[in-house]
Amino acid sequence: MLRLGIDLGGTKTEIIGLNEDGRELLRKRVKTERGNYQATLETITSLVTQAEQTLGERATVGIGTPGAVSPATGLMRNCNSTWLNGQPLPRDVARHLGRDVRIENDANCFALSEATDGAGQGHRVVFGVILGTGVGGGIVVDGKLLSGPNRIAGEWGHNPLPWPRDDERPGPLCYCGQHGCIETFLCGPGLTRDHARHNGVELCAEEIVAAAQGEACSLASIERYEERLARALATVINVLDPDAIVLGGGMSNIARWYESVPRLWAQWVFSDRVDTPLLRHRHGDSSGVRGAAWLGI
Repeated sequence: MLRLGIDLGGTKTEIIGLNEDGRELLRKRVKTERGNYQATLETITSLVTQAEQTLGERATVGIGTPGAVSPATGLMRNCNSTWLNGQPLPRDVARHLGRDVRIENDANCFALSEATDGAGQGHRVVFGVILGTGVGGGIVVDGKLLSGPNRIAGEWGHNPLPWPRDDERPGPLCYCGQHGCIETFLCGPGLTRDHARHNGVELCAEEIVAAAQGEACSLASIERYEERLARALATVINVLDPDAIVLGGGMSNIARWYESVPRLWAQWVFSDRVDTPLLRHRHGDSSGVRGAAWLGI
C-alpha cells in the first residue's frame, strides 16, 4: 500500500511517499504560498496527483500541520500559518482529492513517525517531544495516536513548569495567555531569554551551548535548562509512565540531555527506580512528513 504524507509548513510544503515497510519512494518540496488558502489546497492537490502519477498507484494521504482541527467545528485552529485558521481544511482537501484524509499537528506526526519506525520502535507507549521554537508533544499507544476528545493529548508545553523555584514565579507570559508554561522555559527562545536575564547578554541557544564548553555563566544556563526539562518530563512519567520518551526539534540535538536529564528526573518521579529511556530522534527533520504518511494507516 502506498502512503503519502504532506508536511504543511509555513515556508515549504513537502510530500513523501512510503511503501508499507516505510521505505521512501518519493520526496518533493515546494515553496508555500503564504497567506493564500486556495493556493494551499491547490498545492496539496497538485503534489498528490503528481506523486500518484509518478508511482502509478492510488495512496492514502495524511497531512501534518502547525495547528489542529477543532473537534467542535471541524475548522483549523492554533496554526502558525494563520491563513489556515478558521478554514475547513479536512473537508476541502477530501473534496479536492476525492477521498478521506487525516490531519494532525506536527508534534503528533513526529511522535507517530518515531514510534512506528524511529527511535521509539518496539515500545508500546511512546511520548514524542518537540523542543524547538515551541514545545509540543504527542502520545502513541500500540502504534496509534492518542488524540483525546479535545484533540490536545500530549500538549505538555501548556502546563505550568512543575516544582517552580521562587525566581521562576510567576514565569514568562505565554502566547496562550498563561504565565509560566513549560514552553516558555524550554523552547529555544526561552533559553535565550533565561541566559539574558541572568547575564545581560542575549545569545541564541546554539551560541550558549557552544560557550558552555568553557564559560561558567553559559554552563549555568544549560544546567538550569536541563534541570527544568527533567522536572517537566518527570510529571509526564508520573501521569503517563511511557515506555520511551523521544526528543525532537532543534533543542533535542544537544547530546548531554540524554545522560543528564534521566539522572536528574529520578528525584521527582514517584517511583523507587526509573527505567524510562530518553531517546534521540532517528528521522530528524523528516519525522514530521514521515509521520503524516503513517497517518493513512
